[in-house]
Amino acid sequence: MKTNNTGACGMRVLLGGFLVLMMVAGEALAAHPGEHAPIGVMGDHTHDEGEWMFSYRYMRMGMNGLRDDAERISRRRVLDDFPVTPTSMDMEMHMFGAMYAPIEGLTVMLMIPYALVEMEHRTRMGVMFATKAEGIGDVRATALVDLYKSHGHSVHANIGLSFPTGSLAETDRTPASGGAKVRLPYPMQLGSGTFDFLPGLTYNGHDDAISWGAQARGEIRLNENHADYTRGNEYALTAWGAYELTDSVSLSLRSEWQHELNIRGRDASLNPQVIPTADPGRRAAMRLDLLAGVNFAVPGGVLEGIRIAIEGGLPVYQRLDGPGLETDWIATFGIQYAIE
Repeated sequence: MKTNNTGACGMRVLLGGFLVLMMVAGEALAAHPGEHAPIGVMGDHTHDEGEWMFSYRYMRMGMNGLRDDAERISRRRVLDDFPVTPTSMDMEMHMFGAMYAPIEGLTVMLMIPYALVEMEHRTRMGVMFATKAEGIGDVRATALVDLYKSHGHSVHANIGLSFPTGSLAETDRTPASGGAKVRLPYPMQLGSGTFDFLPGLTYNGHDDAISWGAQARGEIRLNENHADYTRGNEYALTAWGAYELTDSVSLSLRSEWQHELNIRGRDASLNPQVIPTADPGRRAAMRLDLLAGVNFAVPGGVLEGIRIAIEGGLPVYQRLDGPGLETDWIATFGIQYAIE
């Protein structure tokens, strides 16, 4: 689906309205730069009864170059086996979030993603072309349940469900499609098409200017989607530490391990002999990222209560059931605003 002016305008209106809501609803709570995990971690903290928090994240990931298993490979090597190879992919995600604590010990969270994906390709004949997809992804609702809080340490459970609101039928034109739009491969679809269970466990600790934490989480597919396949389950483990330089600024360092399994079943409209991204048996991946971040809490004035953060990093290890596109970098920018 090509990006169009209507979609871009709608995205700007949605973002603008969300930011206005963040600013006008309720009385701001004082923010501290290191009280939350780095901005790339979601569901990292809970709230006291009656508190709200609104958030906006802009996430971007760049992929360039090919890898099979742990080895980097050339485009020519892929084109020896397939008529078409991907060469790069750029993914943008706007993530709108809201958290609310209806009672003490329970915080509920809603996350609404809006994704933009563009993939570049090359054919054996040397033709270069791009395909695009844009739209709402899978909406997530999560309950964060406090399990332990004492003396600078806390543990809570993450119990969530992902709803199949993202499209599985994204299409675009290719040089071989004769001007018609055809179904795009698995990485360019906007959702899983399934209800997904989102379990997790999060630990936070702090002592004066130092804070740290860890989170384990998963995405467990609960059914087969209407295109007759099920995305592979996903698992992740992350750990971080942060240091407050001042009452307004902190620095963070984080590592994250991700493991995604292969797709079960297949979309009959995709031909795995044409391009490796259409092969459900080539989607498994493992990756270890190292990321650094800066967090800024507005100390006072009309913007008091706002926390602004950025985090970026690189993979230090990755292994793909390829050939597939390797990840080059990851970055997240975010704004959080807590009120009561």
